[in-house]
Amino acid sequence: MYISFWLPGLVLTAALVIKLPSILKLWRDPLLRAVGGLLLFACAVFAFAAPATISWTNRVTGVPNIAAPLVYSLITALSASWLLLVVHWRNGHTDRREQTRRATRWVVCVYAAVVVALWVLFALADVPVEQVRNLDTYYASTPFMREEILLYLLAHTVACTITTRLVWNWIRTDGLDAWLRWGLRFLGIGYATNLLFSAAKLTAVVARWTGHDLDWLNANIAPSAACIAATFVAIGFIVPHAGQYFHDRWLTRRQHRGLKPLARLLRPVAGGREPLALRATAELRLLRRETYIRDALLQLSRFLDENLRGRAHDAALALGHEPGRAQALAAAVTILEAVESGRHAPDDDGGGNTGEADTSYLLQEIQALSEVLRHPDEITAVRTRATVPAESMSTHE
Repeated sequence: MYISFWLPGLVLTAALVIKLPSILKLWRDPLLRAVGGLLLFACAVFAFAAPATISWTNRVTGVPNIAAPLVYSLITALSASWLLLVVHWRNGHTDRREQTRRATRWVVCVYAAVVVALWVLFALADVPVEQVRNLDTYYASTPFMREEILLYLLAHTVACTITTRLVWNWIRTDGLDAWLRWGLRFLGIGYATNLLFSAAKLTAVVARWTGHDLDWLNANIAPSAACIAATFVAIGFIVPHAGQYFHDRWLTRRQHRGLKPLARLLRPVAGGREPLALRATAELRLLRRETYIRDALLQLSRFLDENLRGRAHDAALALGHEPGRAQALAAAVTILEAVESGRHAPDDDGGGNTGEADTSYLLQEIQALSEVLRHPDEITAVRTRATVPAESMSTHE
């Protein structure tokens, strides 16, 4: 059980670290502040609710069970942060700002009053025997402590029920980003599992009132449910950011690899390989490869045959390719001819062309152009059909 309290704390801390830069950068955003408060209170709950920390708190202060109102207060603050999150998430960027402010004041005032009541009730209660794991059931019938236990569980259950319902409603909203939808699913599972925490504790407390012993629900099921719930909530905050980050990195690396055939084809024009930077970021490597290709295409522009490109485009369409594919195949045929012309042409020879050809279409479609270079059979078929004289083609057909 000791490990189970610290593992969700570590996951929550990771979520807080991931969110912290954007929270600090956009501190004026109430939604981000709510997220930061939620993760901070969640980390604090699992830090102070660990049995070792409970014993340490009681020993350092010299007050038996003083850790109880402290943990209850943190759980109550965490419950309030759930509500604040959904309030700002739902209304923060709409014209309902006044409604959002009223709801925020209501949540803060009510849950602050609950925290104050928890400490007052603890001061009035007689709890001399230290309980690290079963305090809720051990003092379930003790005056004032009984009310304190019910109060924090009620505040937790209400907040969890409202948050769970709203989150699952948002999951069904149209137009959500896929990563955000998955994050909401994990949040919904986490908040729903938190209801099991309250249900287990309330059942154990009521069992004590009726003379039954279901302390195992309080000592084992409730903490396990809280740990599972916290882990899902943390994952819910991590998934949208981590998922988008790795998705963007994957796309960048895919684009970098996709340009490799074109970069290899243009080496004779550029006069060597592209600059190698092993420690550069994926974005920088992609930028360097794109720059390398565009510079080479500009150097190759005086050898491009626009008439050939037109014939190749018509040939690709005649072979049944779609217009976008036909345009890429035509560009590939033109570049292959230009590279071969550039190898054999004298330095002062323009390859038979007057002036430089317009390469804007090539510079904009380098990904599609590089992709068709992976299909030499298609290029060969288009190139053969485009270079056959029109009379020969008519006679052949």
